[in-house]
Formats: sequence, C-alpha cells, structure tokens
Amino acid sequence: MRIGLIGTGRIGSFHAGVLARHPEVESLVVADADPVRAAGVAGALGAEAAPDVDALLGHALDAVVIASATAAHAELIARAAGAGLPAFCEKPIALDVPGTLRALDAVAEAGTVLQLGFMRRFDAGYRAAREAVRSGRLGRLHTVRAVTSDPEPPPAAYLPLSGGLFRDCLVHDFDIVRWVTGREVVEVYATGSDAGPAMFREAGDVDTAAAVLTLDDGTLATATATRCNGAGYDVRMELAGERDQIVVGLDDRTPLASVEPQGPPAPGKPWPGFLERFAPAYEAELDAFVRLVRGEAPNPCDGREALAALRIADACERSRRERAPVRVAGAGEPAGVDGAGSAG
Repeated sequence: MRIGLIGTGRIGSFHAGVLARHPEVESLVVADADPVRAAGVAGALGAEAAPDVDALLGHALDAVVIASATAAHAELIARAAGAGLPAFCEKPIALDVPGTLRALDAVAEAGTVLQLGFMRRFDAGYRAAREAVRSGRLGRLHTVRAVTSDPEPPPAAYLPLSGGLFRDCLVHDFDIVRWVTGREVVEVYATGSDAGPAMFREAGDVDTAAAVLTLDDGTLATATATRCNGAGYDVRMELAGERDQIVVGLDDRTPLASVEPQGPPAPGKPWPGFLERFAPAYEAELDAFVRLVRGEAPNPCDGREALAALRIADACERSRRERAPVRVAGAGEPAGVDGAGSAG
C-alpha cells in the first residue's frame, strides 16, 4: 500500500512514523507547506518527500492522511475525494457547519470514504467504558462527567485559528460522550472564563469552560476543560449508573493528589500531553484506516461524526454568549453510516 501524508508538524510527524512502521504500508510520501520540514521527516523515516500537495496527489497513491493546519482540512478532503482516494483527517473537518457540509458532500459525490481522527474512540479505557454501558453493567446511566485539562496554553498565534475552546478542545469530549453512551446531546448550557492569560481575552476565547449536556434519554453530562492545568495533562471520564460507577483515565500518572489522611499515594510523573497519553490510540486509529482502505473493516469513525460534535460545540459557544440553554441543531439525525461509527 502507498500512502500520502499531508502535514508534517507535531501530529503529522507522529502519524508519519506510525505509517512508516506499519507492515501493510509499502511506501510513504509526505508533503508540507514547509518543504524543508517535509524533507527532514521523510529522510528520517526512509520515506519520499513531495514538494507540494499537487505533486503528492500525482503519485499512484492508495490513500491520503491529512494532518495539515486546520484551515486546509476541508479543501484537502475535497481534493482527495476528487482524486478518488480514501482519506483520514485529523479533526476538525472545518470550524463551521457550512465548510464541514461542503467537504462531506464532496466525499459523498465522489463515492469515497473519510475517516475522522477522534482518537479517544480507540483508547482501551474508553472502549471498556462503552462496553460497560452497552452491557448494562452500570444499570440506568444517570450522570457522566468528562474532563480535559491541558498543562499549559498553546501559543498565542494559535488561538485565533483554533475555533475556540469548545470547538478545538471540548469537541473531543462531545464526541466521546456520544460514542460511549450511544445517545445524542439535545441541549447544552455552557459558560467560560477568560480570567487567565490576556491572550485568551484578546482572541475572544476562554481558557476554562464548563458545559452541562442533556442527552436524549435524560442522562446528564458535564464537560469541563482548561488550558491552564499546571499539575499536568488530565483527561478523564466518569460514568455513574444505578448499579455501578466507573472512571476512564485514572492511573498512576493522573495529576490528581488526595488530601485525605488515608488517601492513595501521590501520582508519579504526569502525562506531559496528548501524544504521550494517547499514543496507542493514535496507532490503533491509523491501523483501522489501513484496514478500511484494504476492505477488511468498516469505517470506525465516519466523517459525519465531526458534524455532530461540531453542532454541539457551536451550541455551547452560543450558550456561553447568550447565557442561556441552547438546543443542538440536528440532534437526533443520523450522524454515522454504521454501528461502529455512529453514536448508537
């Protein structure tokens, strides 16, 4: 199999390494807006560097992996579809619904496939939580708590391009709540704080946010996020039902210290960031993409899943501005093409 990869920044370089090691990938071609960076990544991996995207798409490829800057995702998805190529793309497709829909339409019209990079779906803990919910182990689910805390803010220049904390960060929590519970989010009530570094206020963003999500069966979920968690990277999900309660992401590297006299020991070295915490999940999602391209497995995360998560994020941003509950547009509409990729 010959795969083209677009974007050799931090996540793109990681994906390139995974693909270069994959036993089913015979050759890898990479391209980046910075040709020198692409050449450096290619050289380190024994891959081929293309001078630009046009040159990359001119190769006889079997599939494309898109890990470029967010602003280019939708166009690159459409270009891959126009070339008849299956594509994997990091989230998001676009930062707005119209841009997302145009890219999805291009994929549908071309009859190709698009797998979205919601890596938490491939994490062992979240998969076990999904099974616990679906098996009835928890009984009736009544409360879900999702937490995403970054150890330090991103560069100031990134904020105006990110879409804001709800679309850039909490969108992962919105997706995983849907996937684990099998339910749709129908209403949100969200707020945020910009009391941290001034660059968030200057970008019209918030550094900390919280949202109450009402699911279509009445289950309540909370999702919180911050860019300023000095203790370390912390991503967790708690699920409470009438029979049992479980947690994802609680281990000896979770930056959470008990102040109880008989509490558990202090955590060890915390996770420094998302790549280290979710490295196995990133590898698993690309392996799933390879199997999808080879016709060996269904699409585990269809591109339309990004639309469902984005609509929740948009509703949260509107709720924050208006200080009022907001119904989620399109809630209840099918968002996936199969049981593995949809919320249900």
